[in-house]
Amino acid sequence: MSANGAPPLLELNAVDTYYGQIHILQALSIRIAAGELVCLLGGNASGKSTTLKTILGIVQPRNGTVSIEGEDVTKRPTSYRIARGLAIVPENRRLFAPMTVLENLEMGAYLRGGGSKEDFDRVYELFPRVYERRTQLAGTLSGGEQQMVAMGRALMSRPRLLLMDEPSMGLAPILVERNFEIIKQVHESGVAILVVEQNANVSLSIADRGYVLSTGRLVLEGKAAELRENDDLRKAYLGH
Repeated sequence: MSANGAPPLLELNAVDTYYGQIHILQALSIRIAAGELVCLLGGNASGKSTTLKTILGIVQPRNGTVSIEGEDVTKRPTSYRIARGLAIVPENRRLFAPMTVLENLEMGAYLRGGGSKEDFDRVYELFPRVYERRTQLAGTLSGGEQQMVAMGRALMSRPRLLLMDEPSMGLAPILVERNFEIIKQVHESGVAILVVEQNANVSLSIADRGYVLSTGRLVLEGKAAELRENDDLRKAYLGH
């Protein structure tokens, strides 16, 4: 329970996820309260992507539960979880390249009938460049512009929790910084966010709390400011 007695927006409790006989996530427990910005850190093969797939229902845990606002959704399909307020900005953006920016945004609001003027206005206010590029084919945009469109597309569904898979991947350092400023801005508009990242430094600079995964196990958790000062984490991820 959170400080005000409400159940977490999202909770994984003692989750074991397997691919065949390979034990990927091992007794993983994480929670995200409404309005929080949480980062999940780890290197390659740490289990970050499997955690996202488990949250979304793409893979089913063998043990443990996934809950949204106290409701056990472990056996529920992905579509149900999205209807309950989850949205994802996938790794490498995965836009519909032959479609325009506007059509990509409309796809994000598909479950709600195509999006209202208010939804478009909100996205355009956050991302003026997206408005400028709205008639352009998504596949012709730069990496930074594609990331903005991917975030805008996810926000069109009015999510309560935005899942972000490696948002810094493939972006130049200056764009990474700008991208995380935008993530912070989205968070300040009232959306809870889970950022799944290898880039610990920039993630922890904007997060409230963080979790660190190593080979499917949770090895560290705490307030972001405390994790930034953690010697083990600094050596492993912050380069000093």
